[in-house]
Amino acid sequence: MIATPPTPPRAADELAAMLTESRDRSLALMRELLEARELGPCLAIVNPPLWEFGHLGYFHDHFALRGLYGLPDYRLPGAERLFDSSSIAHDDRWALPLPSREETLDYLGRVQQAMLERLPDGQASAAQSYVYQLTTLHEDMHGEAFVYTRQTLGDPPPALGSPLPGQPPLDAPAGALPGDVAVPGGRHLLGSNDTVPFRFDNEKPPLEVEVAPFAIARAPVTNAEFAAFVDDDGYARPELWSSTGWAWREARDLQAPLYWRKAVGGGWEERRFDRWYPLAPHQPVVHVSFHEAEAWCRWAGRRLPSEAEWEVAASRAPNPDGRSLAPGKRRHPWGEAPPDGRLANLDGWLLGRLDVAALPEGDSAFGCRQMLGNVWEWTASSFGPFPGFEPDLYRDYSAPWFVEGRRVLRGGAWATRSRLIHNGYRNFFTPDRQDILSGFRTCAR
Repeated sequence: MIATPPTPPRAADELAAMLTESRDRSLALMRELLEARELGPCLAIVNPPLWEFGHLGYFHDHFALRGLYGLPDYRLPGAERLFDSSSIAHDDRWALPLPSREETLDYLGRVQQAMLERLPDGQASAAQSYVYQLTTLHEDMHGEAFVYTRQTLGDPPPALGSPLPGQPPLDAPAGALPGDVAVPGGRHLLGSNDTVPFRFDNEKPPLEVEVAPFAIARAPVTNAEFAAFVDDDGYARPELWSSTGWAWREARDLQAPLYWRKAVGGGWEERRFDRWYPLAPHQPVVHVSFHEAEAWCRWAGRRLPSEAEWEVAASRAPNPDGRSLAPGKRRHPWGEAPPDGRLANLDGWLLGRLDVAALPEGDSAFGCRQMLGNVWEWTASSFGPFPGFEPDLYRDYSAPWFVEGRRVLRGGAWATRSRLIHNGYRNFFTPDRQDILSGFRTCAR
């Protein structure tokens, strides 16, 4: 049996439920588009749908059936040469001799069935618990990427089902949430320790850091706040941008965020999937790059938080005197309870963002709202390893990206799965990416 990182064993029926639910979501997100468009346009920010589905099956096959159980390669001969993302360059994926749609979906079904059949009654082993969570969470990440693909290509929203109990409707007015909260400085253990049920390799080993006192916004920057920057010629003033950011803006001739346009009669509209809507003033701005977030901060006299500051505001609590950090660290901003519809906008059921003042029950101990869900939040930190980093079983998850100039994002978005996200989870993208569900929260200078 392959060596896996220490992982608390889980009930086999929980692992089976996660596995099947994740696949059901993948099919709900993309099956009808796969039938209409197996390959789609060759773009740097999307994969061919047929290839991406095959990759999902291969990932489970490679790490679970072959790696964990040592089963021979009989489900789809040559799958590694077709679907291994580590060895197949992105642009080459459109030219591969891929199996048909029916053969690909059959491959996924047979791999999943073989995984389910090998789970025991009762408790799974630690190795099974690690590998099944790894492959399921990997599919969850691709599910969020399917959302990006639909938005990028202007496809209609997927049919995912009804919102969760207690979840407010998408158009429920909650308003803005202005102001900062003061956070005392102190020592902080950045990342995730072994109390977290599943950790990715870049979250460990936890790094002890010293954080100076700071003030951070209670909520992410809203559409209305970002529109003020746009209307003040923010996209035409190079002094507000880094040299790299300005060159990026000029190359794309951007005058506003990617999915915005001027409305007839004034104001702004934004495209959500295949339709245009009036810009909702109090929803967090989304689909903005790190460059745009940085330029807005210069215009507003603000700054992006470091990932350590972000995590302190999300996971720590003040001592009674308010001048120091209390011991301990919360898994989620509100505590240890798992996310639900009253606490965070996650899991995709609403198919969009809520106003930044919604979901007060999900506040952190310092009063920061929506630190999990709604939009990913850019930080000022470059993505890199913590001292003592060692790659886990999926060796290419983090290590190849430490030298690519990527920035850390925290907190998850409305399409992020709740079983994936927690205060220590680190996402990472290049600073030019606008297709992701990215916004930002700021700190006082």
